[in-house]
Amino acid sequence: MTALLPPGDSYDEVRARFRWHIPARCNIAEEACDRWADGSGRLALIHLRDDGGVERISFDELHARSCRLANAFAAHGIARGDRIAVLLPQSPEAAVAHLAAYRMGAIAVPLFQLFGEDALRFRLADCGAAAIVTDAAGLAKLAPIRGQLPALRVILALGGGDGARDLAGEMARARDSHACAATGPDDPALIIYTSGTTGSPKGALHGHRVLRGHLPGVELPQERFPQPGDLFWTPADWAWIGGLLDVLLPSLFHGVPVLCHRMPKFDPEHAFALMAKHAVRNVFLPPTALRLMRAVPNPTRFGHALRSLGSGGETLGAEMLDWGRAAFGLPINEFYGQTECNLVVSNAAFLFPQRPGSMGRAVPGHDVAILAEDGTPRPAGAEGIVAVRAPDPVMFLGYWNRPDDTRAKYVGDWLLTGDRATMDEDGYVTFLGRDDDVITSAGYRIGPGEVEDFLLSHPAVAQVAVIGLPDPLRTERVTAVVVPKPGVVGDAALAESIQHFVRTRLAAHLYPRQVEFRDSLPQTATGKIMRGVLRKALSEQEP
Repeated sequence: MTALLPPGDSYDEVRARFRWHIPARCNIAEEACDRWADGSGRLALIHLRDDGGVERISFDELHARSCRLANAFAAHGIARGDRIAVLLPQSPEAAVAHLAAYRMGAIAVPLFQLFGEDALRFRLADCGAAAIVTDAAGLAKLAPIRGQLPALRVILALGGGDGARDLAGEMARARDSHACAATGPDDPALIIYTSGTTGSPKGALHGHRVLRGHLPGVELPQERFPQPGDLFWTPADWAWIGGLLDVLLPSLFHGVPVLCHRMPKFDPEHAFALMAKHAVRNVFLPPTALRLMRAVPNPTRFGHALRSLGSGGETLGAEMLDWGRAAFGLPINEFYGQTECNLVVSNAAFLFPQRPGSMGRAVPGHDVAILAEDGTPRPAGAEGIVAVRAPDPVMFLGYWNRPDDTRAKYVGDWLLTGDRATMDEDGYVTFLGRDDDVITSAGYRIGPGEVEDFLLSHPAVAQVAVIGLPDPLRTERVTAVVVPKPGVVGDAALAESIQHFVRTRLAAHLYPRQVEFRDSLPQTATGKIMRGVLRKALSEQEP
């Protein structure tokens, strides 16, 4: 277990000594699985099954299963460059599907299980998915839209059924050896869809180098991860970059086992008990999970073996940081990134003191600055846009089939995140807000444009604006401000209908928890909805 972060007694020393090592041959399956599959039985996954049983899976077994699945894909005509969608919860099958895609030189497309049929249809059609790996729940959502996916050749599902092949049966018939594709750092490996403010979601395409690009941003907040005896867990779904590339793949890269557990709904007491029972040493807990856990009385009664605790996605205040130290006896190291360029800023209490409100300092290996819109540097303490200098191993290759949007993401050599912040003289970055109106709710980044576009298909909606309003638990709650069609009354029944419409057909995590009705929406002279005006007005009217 060799970390990328060099030794050093200070942040400046570690940063100065850091060097990237990105080999010319670079394949995530080789790096996160094959090199540990040496016949030793080294532990890779501890799977807590729904029936309460525990399945321990070695790297040897993970390798054999991923080879079998790669061969099964090939038997159905899936080849290098094809997109393979993974519509599964945290499970061994999800990890195997990812590794099989990477080893073939195919492109994995993780999809969230809470997505409804409309959200799935767009993403699957946009990327031209040739294969899907899923379960019974996913299969039920795919049934109504399968005829609208002309590129789709095969669905492999747990148990088969409804036009799908049985995943276990297909793998059982396949060979357990497979030559890993000779891919390079910039060969495509992964598409993760990220929501924007206008129009449809965009697919952020990453190369095989993205795993190594994440490593320093995992090792820093996880207190020089890996260490002997480490065991990593997160409640975050592996369909998101936070679960997949902040936890699962970096742990496997370092030969560290991952606790794999499907938690349909986050239970804070269960989380405390789970970490204690299985001696979890490293954890990524999104801020919403931490806030729910804070409500559990006397958390020290559970006991724990935690060595490091990271959190990201929303800013934690001094009060939460103090609670974390009292509950766990550990600092909560906050970190920052986005799907296009993740884990570039972090705290690391072992290396430099935390400053409440700050996301931390640039992770070694990444050049982070605060710039004006035209790319000129902002002085210390002045507000601007968080930017990361290219090239950078963690940076995306571009948006899938959207070259204009990709170009618009950059000014010169700098990728502009769209997030506003300040940086002080010591390099501490303090997050201020988002340029693009993206809503942060319960750890999810939600683009209002996708929800707005969908709500316009509701028969009673004439106009709509989706905003985030402050929420003590979720950071922001998704709020829909609706102008009903003529003759339609905006009442509680319509609000409930709108919520049900989004929850069941788009995605459960996207539905508006608050629906407001208006006769009109504030607009600019060019017809753009002024979401900021709505946010201010609704925030001021709240008690």
